[in-house]
Amino acid sequence: MLPQLIVFDLAGTTVDGADKVPYFLQKALADYGVAIPFEDANELMGLPKPVAIRQLLERHASPSVITEELIDQIHQRFVEDMTDYYQNSPDVKEKEGASETFALLKRHNVKVVVDTGFDRQITDAILERLLWRAKNLIDNSVTSDEVENGRPFPDMIFKAMELTHVQDSKQVAKVGDTASDMQQGDSAGCGWVIGVTTGAYTVEELEREPHTHLIHTLADLHQIFSLS
Repeated sequence: MLPQLIVFDLAGTTVDGADKVPYFLQKALADYGVAIPFEDANELMGLPKPVAIRQLLERHASPSVITEELIDQIHQRFVEDMTDYYQNSPDVKEKEGASETFALLKRHNVKVVVDTGFDRQITDAILERLLWRAKNLIDNSVTSDEVENGRPFPDMIFKAMELTHVQDSKQVAKVGDTASDMQQGDSAGCGWVIGVTTGAYTVEELEREPHTHLIHTLADLHQIFSLS
């Protein structure tokens, strides 16, 4: 059976270079005098970035320096650096098979939406660079700053359902590479919660999260949904 809608994560799932996100988080915090291990930043992939920044500050900075203003400043630095990367780096590319998978799903009348822990500015830079909207490969996109609660809450999935007029979350599949993706899909009641093992999290880490399937490449979706 095919879902009516598949909600795909961006960085690490459909966009290559998942390691760049924790790198730029680490850099943004360092620019404001807070040193964090790369592993700590990577652990929080998938979360809305202001939430991730707050949690990293709570781990590695004095409580007396943590303010909303500081979080906003660090996040703005992160947004600037990530936007520049996605607009200009020659390394930016989609995960192998992303466009082909989107096109195949569209031919089978499955709605395709991307969601992300990024804000709209970074997301638009990605979508413009990869031409997914221009080629009509996706139906819409939802960013963490457009809903009340980002991952692991289900808000972005519910927003994607609203945008594509899908009523039943059991007819929705969530595909992502982080713990918060899996938790998001589970909390939304998705019929399929599919982890991609070539992103930020290892197979062992994703196995501990709620899921219906784990895949190595996006092409593995073709077998799950009997696509041809």
